[in-house]
Amino acid sequence: MVRYGFGCSMMLAVTLARAQGPEGATRLSLRQAVDTALSASGNTSVRLASEGTQGAAARSSQARAAMMPNVQINTGAQNFTRNLGAQGLTEIELPFFLRVPQRIGPISVFDARAAARVSLMDPGAMGRYRAARANEQVSRAELADTRSRVAGLVSRHYLAALRALADLESAKADIELADAVVRQTESQRSAGTGTGLDVTRARVQLANDQQRQLVAEDNHNRAKLQLLRAVGLPLDTRVELTDRLVYEPAETGPLAEARAKATAARPDIQAQTGREEAAKQALSAVRAERAPSLAAFADFGAAGQGLGASTGVHTAGVALEIPVFDGGRRSARAAESASRLRQESVRTRDLLQQVDLELRVAGDALRSAGQQVKTAQLGLSLAESELTQARRRFEAGVATSLEVIDAQTRLSRARDNHVDALYRHSLARIDLEEAMGALAGATQRP
Repeated sequence: MVRYGFGCSMMLAVTLARAQGPEGATRLSLRQAVDTALSASGNTSVRLASEGTQGAAARSSQARAAMMPNVQINTGAQNFTRNLGAQGLTEIELPFFLRVPQRIGPISVFDARAAARVSLMDPGAMGRYRAARANEQVSRAELADTRSRVAGLVSRHYLAALRALADLESAKADIELADAVVRQTESQRSAGTGTGLDVTRARVQLANDQQRQLVAEDNHNRAKLQLLRAVGLPLDTRVELTDRLVYEPAETGPLAEARAKATAARPDIQAQTGREEAAKQALSAVRAERAPSLAAFADFGAAGQGLGASTGVHTAGVALEIPVFDGGRRSARAAESASRLRQESVRTRDLLQQVDLELRVAGDALRSAGQQVKTAQLGLSLAESELTQARRRFEAGVATSLEVIDAQTRLSRARDNHVDALYRHSLARIDLEEAMGALAGATQRP
């Protein structure tokens, strides 16, 4: 039965041994790479997600402000004249010798007052605030998900750089071996027990290994550049990786327990359930707009023909607004919100199925990688033994250099298989940790 790893933190997902680097280079461990990427000046995705969280908090504050008292001070002075004839006052008949003047003014007016308005009951505004709060929680979960994904991305790039470094070291070891075989064939030829063909074969193998080293160096440099880009460091930074790939069996557990842990810990699940909740709140807010709203208002101040001739004035009252007909806009918005809610429900179910798939695939990969490591270790041991025996046979004159070259080739392939198996096992552990949401817990700020 397939069993699935659980319980180990992301930083323990890859067991690593310390290594020494040249002087002048920045020493970078896996933990340091992840911490740097998640810092305020690290990976771009984390920085953008953090800004998105702050924007969501600001939108929540805006929605809350609609239910808070609104106070403002208005003051002003004006001087005006009026043409009463233009207002239709020319036809009024007055007794005696009185008549309506054609023009009045100039008149000076001063008015200063403080006004306040407070919502006493607004179900629509309350619903919009709840929806904004739900979206703020979603944004926080998305930030945690981004941090988890970046931690996984950096870890994978770090592993890729370690693999490239191991390939380079393997290529250098092959060159040392090939050079030793060249010297052995030359010695055998000088002693009369070897031929020029043996020397040529050994030199061809040495040239092939040197070519392989050049390719490995290029891959190593490219992997380090990709790691620097993922971490958020300048690309001209000289880094020396302080970790190495080694094998340690992973702890395993049942799939059901891994699934339960993933459901509770994965931030993308939390974000998606938050989106579904926010869609519910948005639909409730639109429906609540059909209810009446009640607000109180008041203003107090002074008004008159001048600052010295002003007297106290005030206004106070309540306003009741009852929605009657808006052309069907609210109904259309409610239908749109209901459709969005159904979409989020579908996405939630799909995400849970995706998580189950990731757990199964990662568990199978981890089991297979563990078997590959054991097989590769055995193959490497046998290849080293074969080469030792082939060189002894060649030195004794009972075998040709072709046997030694074949043994060299198989040893090189065994080294590659061993490095590849270690890389796959480490990668499978990171994939499983990410599938269970352990990366999210390991990347939270203290």
